[in-house]
Amino acid sequence: MRPYTGEQHEVQPTPRGNGSDVTALVNCDEGPVFVKACRNSPGGRRASIIRERLVNPHVRPVSPALQWHAADDEWIALGFEVIEGRSSDFTPESRDLPDVVGIIEQIGELPLPGEADEWRETRWDRFADEADAQLFRGETLLFTDVNPDNLMMGRGRAWAVDWSWPTQGAAFIDPACLVVQLIAAGHTPESAEYWAGNCKGWSDAESRAIDAFAAATARMNRAFADRNPDASWLGAMADAAQAWADHRAPHPSRAAATAGARDWGRRWAGRGGSRSSTSTPSAKR
Repeated sequence: MRPYTGEQHEVQPTPRGNGSDVTALVNCDEGPVFVKACRNSPGGRRASIIRERLVNPHVRPVSPALQWHAADDEWIALGFEVIEGRSSDFTPESRDLPDVVGIIEQIGELPLPGEADEWRETRWDRFADEADAQLFRGETLLFTDVNPDNLMMGRGRAWAVDWSWPTQGAAFIDPACLVVQLIAAGHTPESAEYWAGNCKGWSDAESRAIDAFAAATARMNRAFADRNPDASWLGAMADAAQAWADHRAPHPSRAAATAGARDWGRRWAGRGGSRSSTSTPSAKR
């Protein structure tokens, strides 16, 4: 890092960055820089930080610019421009909601980079049947890590930070991830879908595709919660996802199907399923 930073005068670890071994604001000769780093060893964190490096040139209209990257046998590090902002507020009365929806819409309009040919979104597939999983395919660059900490409000603009696992898939998926987060923040499913409806990817999608995704999301989140019963935030996300799935399944026969999410989750957890930054989308901690 020294060739890029010069002398490092102060290192302030940050409280976020669950997918990295180190996240810190570094004050140095070349000015302040936000550093993410992980051990240079095979595994999810290394794959994630490499993917974040590759996607950054394509997402700079909505994200801080990557200024440099460095690696040796032990570490990989990324140095980003420092931005001033705060976490967004997802609650029903929040004034941030138009900007939150706006940044999700901007992400959906980004050109799909060539690297994304290898980044097909498959994390929901195990929680859906084969036919439904095909509805999640698409040619849109996806962020998926939608939560208040990753959608930051700055002066006159919003930012999407922490592109730890960008993928390629159906355009409605990022707005759908927002729906679950909004419900967890206190919205009704109707209110959450109203905000998502301002995104073209959502409004252009087939209802059956969103229905299938809602059911898969409920199963996914219930599996995570059952696997980690002491993580209360996982339980809250599972409840929000189930509320959305129930809302999307108004008929008794379909409601019974979504009610089976708990059993599906327990079966998956019993097979040793686990949550990682590279295999599942994250949520607000």
